[in-house]
Amino acid sequence: MVKNIVEKILLAHIVEGEPAKGSEVGMRIDQTLTQDATGTMAYLQFEAMRIPRVKTDLSVSYVDHNTVQVGFENADDHNYLQTVAAKHGIKFSRPGNGICHQVHLERFGKPGTTLIGSDSHTTTGGGVGQIAIGAGGLDVAVAMGGGAFYITYPNVIKVNLTGELKPWVGAKDVILKVLEHLTTKGNVGCMLEYAGPGVASLTVPERATITNMGAETGVTTSVFPSDEETKKFLKAQGREGDWIELKADEGAEYDRVIDIDLSALEPLAAMPHSPGNIKKVCELEAEGMDVDQVAIGSCTNSSYVDLMTVAKILKGHVVATSVGIAPGSKQVLQMIAGNGALSDLIASGTRILESACGFCIGNHFSPSSKGVSLRTNNRNFEGRSGTKDAQVYLVSPETAAAAAITGKFTDPRKLEGMGIKHPKVEMPNKFLIDDSMILDPVSEKEASKITVFRGPNIGNPPVNDPMPDAIEGEVVIKVEDKITTDHIMPAGSRLKYRSNIEKYASFVFEPLDTTFPDRCKANKQKGIHNIIVAGLSYGQGSSREHAAMCPMYLGVKAVIAKSIERIHMANLVNFGILPIFFENEADYDGIAQGDVLEIPDAKKIIAKGGEIYVENKTRGKRYRMKYDLSERQKEIIFAGGMLAYTVKSG
Repeated sequence: MVKNIVEKILLAHIVEGEPAKGSEVGMRIDQTLTQDATGTMAYLQFEAMRIPRVKTDLSVSYVDHNTVQVGFENADDHNYLQTVAAKHGIKFSRPGNGICHQVHLERFGKPGTTLIGSDSHTTTGGGVGQIAIGAGGLDVAVAMGGGAFYITYPNVIKVNLTGELKPWVGAKDVILKVLEHLTTKGNVGCMLEYAGPGVASLTVPERATITNMGAETGVTTSVFPSDEETKKFLKAQGREGDWIELKADEGAEYDRVIDIDLSALEPLAAMPHSPGNIKKVCELEAEGMDVDQVAIGSCTNSSYVDLMTVAKILKGHVVATSVGIAPGSKQVLQMIAGNGALSDLIASGTRILESACGFCIGNHFSPSSKGVSLRTNNRNFEGRSGTKDAQVYLVSPETAAAAAITGKFTDPRKLEGMGIKHPKVEMPNKFLIDDSMILDPVSEKEASKITVFRGPNIGNPPVNDPMPDAIEGEVVIKVEDKITTDHIMPAGSRLKYRSNIEKYASFVFEPLDTTFPDRCKANKQKGIHNIIVAGLSYGQGSSREHAAMCPMYLGVKAVIAKSIERIHMANLVNFGILPIFFENEADYDGIAQGDVLEIPDAKKIIAKGGEIYVENKTRGKRYRMKYDLSERQKEIIFAGGMLAYTVKSG
């Protein structure tokens, strides 16, 4: 049977279920990664499973999110992460070593393997031919313990690339074009596979930019072939032995094909406040828009090639606006320091930021009030930058550099008229290799001597009660379409409370309704269930499981939505919150915040696979609902979540 790349990798890793489209399958996971904002809780959950040693081929704990250490909380959590990694067989990438996805691509990404990470942009690994998937921290903890990771066997969309990119057009413009085709919703249960003659013209860092931001389409992951370009990259990283050839068989079938001519692309931008809101840079230039800030870096565009490109453009110029540059890894920073490019960047007046996520998650370098900020990262949700009324545009490094020079939205192709030639940056034959900032765990024999550090901000993972027979309660909030996990659980300065659920839960829905937590607590004390009603694509964005865990802690028992994004749907199940969907989306309009809803006999009906209805006691209405839960997911919800289910299952 001829197979595409997705099928080849998945079929080699399925341990449970049948590979039929739309069916749930369990996969063996080869590698895991975590970052500190989600990893702390993931390891607390792993400890709660009482498994002494990880059972994956490789698990790595990265510190890259909360590196701005205001107060003791972040530093304490980093000490916890380092000691728990040493004890349980996990490599630890110290603060300063770089962004998890960039470092993992450089040092560990392996074609033909599976990787899950507690960050939605784990999909970056697809750039070297991995099936790399973002997941909730609890799913990662289970995989570290040797458990399967469950997904819906996907539909595969082929992105057929022809031609080659023209000067001043980058990989970011490719993925923005894909987003223009697919948008940010309606792609749950799909994977993207890149193919065609245009693939050979893209370097691994360019491919990684594309697979990284593919997460914004809502697909499970994206993958490129593993070819001679992949081999060249791995050889330059001293890892040629990790290479295998991986390509689709002749005649492989796909569920959909998207054709993109790379030579026809031009510079694009994603406008506020969605990665799918695409417009040509030349059209934005025509508006004469001043740019208040430029931020270059993040896991999307912080590779050696990206920063060398920017350095060559800026060389000999002084920036006309505020510019911050964050190299993706220590490797990248050391290499541009060694060849003089870092000096050129400093001479241009740019601010060199830490090799961390920083500005992308609103931890620092926030724009001014109503400021226009051009950024090379992957998300521009309202308020994510740390400034609620900022106007954030997502662009390529080339477009960002052009704005840095002119202080305005500028088509980078216009730089030729200013005497700036398009820089052709070659991939190095050998990268600087220094893994001294990656700490190996102690041996299993020595593990008993390690005392795991626990600061006062670290609590135990919350445990939910089993699902009640019937759900009856109040609609504590009704939200619109495209509510992101940043809306549900704000990032930025709030992230330092991620290991203290009682504290972090006091900020649930803070950007939308600051009274939400107190109203939930009041209902919970009275024994009233809390219910969330949502529109389309609820739970977009980050894999942040706290967006399910903290509402669970506040007594939320059900989310009723038009649709829910993949990772958040899995997280709701993992924390025992029932996700159900409107059979008739128009019924959404008939429910208001404060309405009393009842789902009678919910547990019994779902167990039997029967039809489920919601009774609106306030308005005397009845709505037919639907649900999409495997038998395994039903048992998890009935038990009150994955932790309780895992303990019960032994």
